[in-house]
Amino acid sequence: SDGIVPALIDSLLLYILRAWLETQPSADAKGWAAALADAAVAPALAAIHGDPAAPWSVESLAARAGLSRAAFARRFTTLVGEPPMAYLTRWRMTAAARLLRESDAPLSAVAGRAGYGSEFAFAKAFKREYGLAPGSYRRQARAA
Repeated sequence: SDGIVPALIDSLLLYILRAWLETQPSADAKGWAAALADAAVAPALAAIHGDPAAPWSVESLAARAGLSRAAFARRFTTLVGEPPMAYLTRWRMTAAARLLRESDAPLSAVAGRAGYGSEFAFAKAFKREYGLAPGSYRRQARAA
């Protein structure tokens, strides 16, 4: 349940935001509001948020959106503000940081839940994003 509850909360937030956006005038929608209201980008965001550890690719996300890879990547980048794979990496690192702060899960489990096959690859990506190794991040977060 420790791994499922955060994903369910993320999904619930996404559905609440989508329901709220449906009541808003779409002509004024910009940024995240536009991305969550967009018929092609919203399903891709829901997929990423629902299962960040899945082996997502621009191609698989574009298939969910019903667009070509190039058209999907352009649309996603325009609405979200960053390319799909950059967003996926940032979302995975955000979820991993939360796990490091809030659980005692071993690094291998955190890496797996973040979609990384090895602790080394995960640690390298995490350090690139946060400037600290995962273990150091966990110690600092708990000391604060």
